[in-house]
Amino acid sequence: MVERYQNYVNGAWTDGSSGQVSTSNNPADLTDCVGEFQASTSADANTAISAAYDKKEGWRRTSGLSRGGYLLKAASYLEGNLEEYAQAITREAGKSIVESRGEVGRAIALLQYYGVEGSNPVGEVVPSVNPEILLYTNRMPLGVISLITPWNFPLAIPIWKMAPALVYGNTIVLKPASATPYVATLIARMWEEVDLPNGVFNLVTGSGGAVGNELITNSKVAAISFTGSTRIGMNIAGESAKRHKRYQLEMGGKNPVIVLPDADLEQAAEITVSGAMKYSGQKCTATSRAIVVGNVIEDFTNLVVEKTEALKIGPGSDPESVVVPVIDQASQENISEMIKRGLADGGVVLTGGEIPSGDIYKKGTFVEPTVINNLDSDSYVACEEIFGPVLSILPATDADEALDIANSVEYGLSAGIFTKNLNSVLDFADKIEAGVVKINGETAGLEPQVPFGGMKASSSGDREQGKAAIEFFTQTKTIYVDRSAT
Repeated sequence: MVERYQNYVNGAWTDGSSGQVSTSNNPADLTDCVGEFQASTSADANTAISAAYDKKEGWRRTSGLSRGGYLLKAASYLEGNLEEYAQAITREAGKSIVESRGEVGRAIALLQYYGVEGSNPVGEVVPSVNPEILLYTNRMPLGVISLITPWNFPLAIPIWKMAPALVYGNTIVLKPASATPYVATLIARMWEEVDLPNGVFNLVTGSGGAVGNELITNSKVAAISFTGSTRIGMNIAGESAKRHKRYQLEMGGKNPVIVLPDADLEQAAEITVSGAMKYSGQKCTATSRAIVVGNVIEDFTNLVVEKTEALKIGPGSDPESVVVPVIDQASQENISEMIKRGLADGGVVLTGGEIPSGDIYKKGTFVEPTVINNLDSDSYVACEEIFGPVLSILPATDADEALDIANSVEYGLSAGIFTKNLNSVLDFADKIEAGVVKINGETAGLEPQVPFGGMKASSSGDREQGKAAIEFFTQTKTIYVDRSAT
C-alpha cells in the first residue's frame, strides 16, 4: 500500500484542505510510487504563512547562538541518518547513490557552517564625528521567507536557503518541487526531531500553480528565494517588485568550457564529460558547451566521444551508474526534441541521441549521453538550456573568439577553461560573464563557504551560500546613541 504524507505546519502534520493528493514516482521505475502527497491550495499556503508570521518575533528574539545550535543538532541528525536520506534522494530524484550521499554530506556541511555562523558578529561599531555618540550597525531578519525549490538537489538546495534564513532570525515556508516532495518531508522530520520551535519551519506540498502565487503575493511574506526556470523566476521578480518584496532568483545556465591548444586534452576531456553527463546533465552548473580553439578539436572530440561511450547508463541505485534517468517523461521528451532540433539545424550526433533499449530501461526515463558537433554557435541547441546529458562541441579560431562565443548566450552561471598558460587564465577570469569560474576544473561542483550565483539571466544578482547569504536574509539597521542624553 502506498503511504500518504502530510504538510508540516506550526509543528503539526496536517492534511491539505483540498482533500486531494498527488503521487511521486521513481524515475528509474515509474511503477514504483514513492508516496502520496497533499495537493495543497492557496488556503493551505496562507495557513503556513500565518504560522510563520506569528512566530517570527519570538524567533527573532532568540539568540544567534541558540538558533545556530538547532542547525548544529540538525547536522548531527543528518549524519546519523545519512544513508536513509541518500537512498530517498536516489529513489525520488533518480540521482546516482554516490552523488546522493555527496548531497547529504553537503547539506551537513551547510548546517555546520551556518550553525557556527550563529556565533559570529552581525554588525559593527563605526567611529562617529561626535565623540559623544556611539554609532553602530545591526543586522535584522526580514521576517517570513518563502522558499521555492527545485527537484534536482531536493535536500541541498532547500538546506542552503533555509540554513542562513533561520540562523539570521527568519521564519520560513518551504514549497518543494512537485517531483520530490518526499525528500522535503524528510527535511521537516529533521526539524521535528531536533525540536525546532513550532512555526519556525513550515512545509506545504503541491503544484506551483496552486500554492505558488500565495507564497509570492501574501502580504505577510517579506521575501522569496527561488531556484528554477527563468520563466517562473521572471514572473516572481515582477510580482515581488510590485509589492516591494525582496526576491532572490537562481535560474538557468548554458555553461561553457574553453579548451585552448596547450591544454592537457586527456584531463580536459575527462572533466568535460564528467561535468556534462553526471546526473544526466540535470544541474544548473552542468557543462553544456565545449568551445575548442585551433587544430586540437579533432583529438579533443575523439577523446570526449570515447569517454562518453564508456559511461554506464542505469538506475541510480547501482553505484556504477553515471548516466541515470532524467526526472520524468516530459523531460525525456523535451531532451529528445532538442536533439532532433539540433539535427535539423545541421548538427551531427557523434554518439548517443536516442532512448536506450533494453529491459533495464523500459520502466524508466533514460536518455543516452549525447555529443553533437557541426552546430553554429548561435543555433538554438547551442544557446538554450537543455537540462539533459547533451554536450555541443563548437570550434573557435582563437581565444578571443572562444570568449565571444562563451559570452554570447543570455545566461552566465558557470564557466571553465583548460590551459597551462597563466596569462590565458587571468584573461579568461577577467572577461568571462559568469558568476562561477573554474580553471582546469568541472563547471559543476560548489563549496558551501563561498558565494554562489550567476550573471545575466542566470540570477537576480543576490548571492547564496557563504558570508554573502547575510546580505539577502537580513537588512541593516544603523543606531546612534548620544551619550549627552544620559
